[in-house]
This record gives sequence, structure tokens and C-alpha cells, in this order.
Amino acid sequence: MRFIPVISLLLGSCLALPAVAAEAQDWLLRLADAGRSQSFQGVFVYERNGSFSTHSIWHRVDEAGGVRERLLQLDGPEREVLRVDGRTKCVSGSLADQVGDQKAWAARDLNAQRLLESYDLRVIGDSRVAGRAAVVLSLSPRDQHRYAVELHLDQESALPLKSLLLNDKGQLLERFQFTQLDVGVVPSDQELQSGAGCKPVTVSKAEAEVVEAWRSDWLPPGFTLTRVAERLSPASNEQVACLVYDDGLASFSVFLEPLRGVMVEDARSQLGPTAAVSRRLATDDGDVMVTVVGEIPLGTAERVALSMRAIEAQAAQ
Repeated sequence: MRFIPVISLLLGSCLALPAVAAEAQDWLLRLADAGRSQSFQGVFVYERNGSFSTHSIWHRVDEAGGVRERLLQLDGPEREVLRVDGRTKCVSGSLADQVGDQKAWAARDLNAQRLLESYDLRVIGDSRVAGRAAVVLSLSPRDQHRYAVELHLDQESALPLKSLLLNDKGQLLERFQFTQLDVGVVPSDQELQSGAGCKPVTVSKAEAEVVEAWRSDWLPPGFTLTRVAERLSPASNEQVACLVYDDGLASFSVFLEPLRGVMVEDARSQLGPTAAVSRRLATDDGDVMVTVVGEIPLGTAERVALSMRAIEAQAAQ
């Protein structure tokens, strides 16, 4: 898919550029607040690597500002996510093997000022999605370590009606798009009740312990550590540490799994926007498999994987 050009903005008056940037920032601020202040329900489609799936979403904000959200995949394998106040409470299907705090739709807690450090932000036009008028924002990366994003925000609510992830050639990597959105509709308790197959998400180790054990010698500019967790590996029953980094828009996770003598080959793959790189790392306590997974270019994921260090091992050298 061709990336919508912003050259027309650059050819305009230089005096108009600050106003254009300010308008785009205002829309991002509205987007960041939209999910915390408005109840809604709808249906959206998700496209990645030529595959499509359809999902229902129920999102309720109570009088005290608490947020409860449920997502349910409507086709293919049954998958479900329940989130309360931004924290994942349960997941089902193959999602149960992933980090539960990853966002499952296009709305994120965005920091407009932080994004400007890594992206060029512009309002590039208007559109219509799911029968609703929208404004189109372009976020173009300032370096090779992240992808471009095109956001179509609802003119009325600032909720994201459509989100496109694009590579450096303007090719579509991922699409999120509402086909139906009812803003102001308050989902019922029954609609927000998870199914029997939704498995609780628990954290088995203090975040500080994981942070004290691992560090990265290099991170892409603008990315910071935002979440730490530990989960049980479905393959070995070992506890796997997980570090989640983001730049305010893109994110990637670093998994660190003890191998206990198991022979595993290094690996690298790219599926649509998602890169996955695994490499063996020697530590004082034995070999560990470091796996980086996220919507970042493959070369960036490889460099992060190579940069991970066990802090205790470093101190002993």
C-alpha cells in the first residue's frame, strides 16, 4: 500500500509548520485521553501478513475513572483478553502464551512530546471509516529502528478508527480498522464478563529482581523499559523473565529463559511487522536463551538481542 506523502505540507509556508505540528499534537493528546474518558463498543478487523481476523470490543469507563475492557476474536481460534485499569487480568487461546500486558488494539497511552523525539508528526488529511468522519495523522520515524504509522482518528471522539503500520518503502505491514463503532454506549456487566477459557495472568516474581539481574548495552534511541514480568514457560516449566520496552508507540519484549543444558539453535524470523530473534547467552548460572519479539525491524531486534547482559555475570568478570 502506498504511503500517503507529506511533501505538500513541506511545500507550504514555513510559518504554517508550527501550527500544523501543534494541531497534530492536540489530536494525539485527545487520543491519549479518549480511552480513559469514554465508554464504547464495536467491531474491528485486524490484518497482518495477508491474514485477517475480526474482533468485538467492549470498553467501559465508570464514574470513578476505572476502565474495564474485553476483546473477543469472532473468527478462527477463540481468543479473548480482559483488561482492568490497563492491566491484563486474563487471556485465552494462543494469547495465553504471550505477555498479557501488550495492547490488543490501536489505542495507546501516548505522550505527544515523547513521540516527537522519534517521529515527525503531521496532519495529512481527512477520511471516513466505519461511517464516521476522521482526521488522518502521519507519524514518520526519524531513524531506521521503527516503522511509520498512519492514524485515522474519529473527529467526534478522537478514538482510533484505523491504524496502518508501514515499512520504509511505504508497504503495509499491519492494519487495524473498525467496521462498527458505537461511542457513548456503556457495555453491561455480562458483556464484560470473560469466558471460562480465559486464564488469569499472574506475576510470580518482584519486578525489581528481574531488573537487577539483566540489562541491555544498547537500545534504539527513544525506547525505555516500561514493564517487567516473569511467567512460566509452556515448553520447559522454567520461569521466563520478560522486559518490555517502548518509545511511546512501538514496543518490543525481551524474554530470558534458562536452558538448563538443553541444546537450542539461534534463530531469526520476520512475520509481517513482527521480528523475532533468539540467541544463546552464557552466564555464570548457565546458558540462557535471549529472545526479542516486537514490531521493530529485524536488524534492530538482532542488535538488542546481542546487547543483553546478565548483570551478575558482568560483575564477576
